[in-house]
Amino acid sequence: MQLDFKKVLPSDPSIFGGFRTVRIVAALFILLSLIRSCIHLFAPDGGADSIAGVDISVEGGNNIVAMFHLWGAMQLIVALLLLVLFIRYPGLTPLILLTLAIDPVMRAISGHIKHVTTVGTAPGEALNTPAFVVLLLLFIASLINKKTKV
Repeated sequence: MQLDFKKVLPSDPSIFGGFRTVRIVAALFILLSLIRSCIHLFAPDGGADSIAGVDISVEGGNNIVAMFHLWGAMQLIVALLLLVLFIRYPGLTPLILLTLAIDPVMRAISGHIKHVTTVGTAPGEALNTPAFVVLLLLFIASLINKKTKV
């Protein structure tokens, strides 16, 4: 098994020569990103209290909600861009998976820089490591060329 790192920025992005399963699971992660972004953008509290367990009854609570809505807007833009690239340019699947894999890493770094106090563990925080592992494995799998029958 050889990894082809040239597949991250392929010369022909219209062709993905990897495994179909990688694309299917990648599509599920993009769908999850779309859903997550819509929750942050459209939920009355941006998911701050109802999902993440952030106390928004404090002074400045409306600012917390506004920041969650802004976060959702940015997530939606990125998710829609990834979806368009995923559909239009299948060969960019490795780059898309790399982008998705970097997201939980950056959220973990952000959480270490300034920890957010919550009532419980937010789903995003709890799922950061498993999501990263799965996405990293998918990224590696996307760099493998399928063997063709001769």
